[in-house]
Amino acid sequence: MTYASNATGILLAAGLGTRFDPSGLHNKLLATLADGTPVVFQSARRLLSVATQVVAVVRPGAEKLADVLNEAGCDVIFSIDAERGMGATLAAAVRATPEAEGWLVALGDMPWIEPATIEAVARPLDEGAPLVAPFHRGKRGHPVGFGAIHRATLAELDGDAGARALLSTHLVRRIDVSDANILRDIDLPSDLQTQ
Repeated sequence: MTYASNATGILLAAGLGTRFDPSGLHNKLLATLADGTPVVFQSARRLLSVATQVVAVVRPGAEKLADVLNEAGCDVIFSIDAERGMGATLAAAVRATPEAEGWLVALGDMPWIEPATIEAVARPLDEGAPLVAPFHRGKRGHPVGFGAIHRATLAELDGDAGARALLSTHLVRRIDVSDANILRDIDLPSDLQTQ
């Protein structure tokens, strides 16, 4: 680790991934990359390269996923509200980290984000910017940094919109990056082949 952020990492890993496997038998986050690494393990390790503490949120019953995340170095919480969407899981993570000075929020299905990009978001967040996001060619991606000033709002989120409303109503510190992976997630099995 070349830079250690004061912010707490949050890795959202509680989605169903029904586009990846409509049957629900195979969790896309446990699918493996070309080198055999589980998707979520690499996503977690990338976030942990900058955030010394990462809380990963999974749905109840996802013990195998929780084991992989624990092995990666995350603290895992099971959110009983996961079926209500990303907003509810983000709120659960924020409520579970009341001492956090801020949060770096990443998604479990985005394993290719460069550690340098995560650091580029973390630095202004650590310096007091209330909202920070990376942009590639004009499009906002992940991870997103939230200052402690937004604690109460984040803790009350619900539904599947996540923090979109917060990001659309507050000034966001824009970090332009060349890392196209801030926009690249895994929705379909074919997304694993284009590494």
